[in-house]
Amino acid sequence: MTSHADTKIDCSKVYVKKSTFSNEETGDFDGAFAAVAIKEGELVEKGLMRRLPEGFDGNTCPYIFTWGEERPCKTWGMGSGCAPFYNTAKEGTANTRMVRFFDEDRFEIYATRDIPADEELLHTYISLKWRKCFSDLNDIVNKDDK
Repeated sequence: MTSHADTKIDCSKVYVKKSTFSNEETGDFDGAFAAVAIKEGELVEKGLMRRLPEGFDGNTCPYIFTWGEERPCKTWGMGSGCAPFYNTAKEGTANTRMVRFFDEDRFEIYATRDIPADEELLHTYISLKWRKCFSDLNDIVNKDDK
């Protein structure tokens, strides 16, 4: 299936299923996967971000995005498509990267290397190291750095 040329949201190269990182300790959770082979530098997905109401504290909710460069962050967003299901990886090891257009409330996700079909898609959360809700996850992802 091809997407419409005018669409603002396209996640046709991605599907969601149980993450390969799920286990007895973490419990079951979902991840985003490549539906087709994707070449390095290729657009994987594009989408929109809905800003959450002023006063929302995203430091305690792992399911929303840091949506601004201000620290401490005061702007949080809810992402479209499959983007909320991309799990994180240590900086420099993820197979995708998210380009954020804060002023336009949109994003694009690109492959950082060739990705075979059915591989789990990962990007590094920009707030992994400082958001309270990610403290345990940060310890796991960056355990070799300690």
